[in-house]
Amino acid sequence: MSRGRLRGRLKPGWTRVAFGDVVRQVKEHVDPATAGLDRYVAGEHMDTDDLRLRRWGTVGDGYLGPAFHARFRPGQVLYGSRRTYLRKVAVADFEGVTANTTFVIETKDPNLLLPALLPFVMQTEAFHEHSIKKSKGSVNPYVNFSDIAAYEFVLPPLDEQHRMANLLRVTSALVARISDIFEVADTIRKIIYDRYFWKTDNTALKTTVGEVAVVSNGTTPKRSNSHYWDGDLPWLPSAKVNDVYIRRADEHITRRALSECSLTIIPSESTLVAMIGQGATRGRAALLQMEATINQNLAAVTPGADVHPRFLFYQLDAQYQALRYWSQGSNQHALNCQLIADFPIWVPAMPTQVAVARQLDRCVDASRASSERAAEVRTLQKNTIESLLG
Repeated sequence: MSRGRLRGRLKPGWTRVAFGDVVRQVKEHVDPATAGLDRYVAGEHMDTDDLRLRRWGTVGDGYLGPAFHARFRPGQVLYGSRRTYLRKVAVADFEGVTANTTFVIETKDPNLLLPALLPFVMQTEAFHEHSIKKSKGSVNPYVNFSDIAAYEFVLPPLDEQHRMANLLRVTSALVARISDIFEVADTIRKIIYDRYFWKTDNTALKTTVGEVAVVSNGTTPKRSNSHYWDGDLPWLPSAKVNDVYIRRADEHITRRALSECSLTIIPSESTLVAMIGQGATRGRAALLQMEATINQNLAAVTPGADVHPRFLFYQLDAQYQALRYWSQGSNQHALNCQLIADFPIWVPAMPTQVAVARQLDRCVDASRASSERAAEVRTLQKNTIESLLG
């Protein structure tokens, strides 16, 4: 017997099935306005590689449109059929309505495919690869249910499915608990922002950024000059503000570029603000946690002795929308160093600044630790799924 044939042999009791043989699409159509349902789930409410629904919309808050008529119930699986490379699979733990572009799926017979195992089958790399391969369209690719119904996989016997489902439930529960820590820390951060930065009495906003910090920007050395690039000095473009905490650079310039292109090294603990950027980038703030040079569309806000560096960063981060619209009076709706220097901020006594910054530091540390731990557990879960079902 050939090596390939040996690899294709199945364990006793295991069978090869098509997805559509053991799974069905639920097509229970309702009118959300009259069905007594409180919540709806749209594509943006589902997260990549996360089986848990953490967000939803409230029926009646606005016009949903005719596409939202697919009812789902607890235990059923939701699958985003648009842009399947986003890998959106979620298990409903409440009743609601979704759009017809989100498939509502359940097992045909729990004695053939355990309902608890279904979402993990749909998280395998093989399932995602099949779905992406069968997608149609280039701008907003999609699949039909018949496309994923043709997916074939190896189905274990029921007792083995129970064992697998119990093991995978443990990893899912661990991911959920760690994610809860992240969400709690983020909620506390927003509460602190609300207390100190969003609801601060306007009469207290007597200081401008330029009174307590130096605002400057950089430049971009000529790309065509090979003597300027691939040196040892970090250089940052505007998009780096999306990192929020900047600890590394993707590009570096030479000492020659530093002297010939009128660049200065921005000290660590400065806040960088995007003055121009696509989408929602303009006005975004990031904390520089290394020395670096920057491009001409970034403003470096380097704090003086009267303002705590992270208090300044957190305030500019909290005031992102206000800072973004601070540029609306300019010709190009773009910020510049002078506009940022004129932006009003609250600068209380240093002990208050330190206390607020420390509270927010703890939130950030908790968020960072939980995010890193969740990533580790998701990798473990992914490897477990592949070893059992891949």
